[in-house]
Amino acid sequence: MTIKNHFQFLILTMVLMISSVAKAEPIDPELRQLLIETIEGADSFIDRFDAEVWLVDMSARLKPFIKKDKARLKLLRMVHREAKRAQLKPELVLSVIQIESHFDPYALSISGAQGLMQIMPFWKSEIGRAEDNLMNPSTNLRYGCTILSYYLEKEKGDLIRALARYNGSLGKTIYPEKVLVAWEDRWFTNN
Repeated sequence: MTIKNHFQFLILTMVLMISSVAKAEPIDPELRQLLIETIEGADSFIDRFDAEVWLVDMSARLKPFIKKDKARLKLLRMVHREAKRAQLKPELVLSVIQIESHFDPYALSISGAQGLMQIMPFWKSEIGRAEDNLMNPSTNLRYGCTILSYYLEKEKGDLIRALARYNGSLGKTIYPEKVLVAWEDRWFTNN
């Protein structure tokens, strides 16, 4: 068995295990091929096996929010890449996105925050990039992960305070608690 066939077998096995646990519909060959292509193109993982495990696992967890396989896997790759670049846990970023925008890349808050991670537009002026589109998921994730990472460093690793700063509610714990509950209930892994 070649390495490529071995990886494809592992992917199919993992997809079958997840779908049997979730009592999902039968495996779609198109989805299997999409997973193979996504894993082969994942550049922020240590190795392909890590990519397989994480993408298959998180894809199943994200399915209630994003129904289309291709969109779901594309977002997961972006989240993983930007989180790792900013030295954040990708699962934490997924938790923030769940609370901030419920995975709607076009979300717009009453206060004007935009996109997946609900970035305030003033940041574009602050860094001299007025042309940036905060509704673009890649741009939004880059801003959001960078901001959250900065606040985590500023708060010396205190996640509650960093999340409160991110939300503009320093001194309050409602928002950090929501993010941590989402992390614990849906996104937490032992990695």
